[in-house]
Amino acid sequence: MNRKSAVTIALLAISLLLGGSLSACNTVKGAGQDMKSAGKAIEKKAETEKTY
Repeated sequence: MNRKSAVTIALLAISLLLGGSLSACNTVKGAGQDMKSAGKAIEKKAETEKTY
């Protein structure tokens, strides 16, 4: 393997790692928003069902 192909492989690997980490950030953010929404729905239901 020559130097040029090694650099190309390294750049490709770095690009894939960066792309994967960026998409993971969006996934975690979306999951957090879903959990927040579910929590608000539970709070709302608890408020309507409380008897005191």
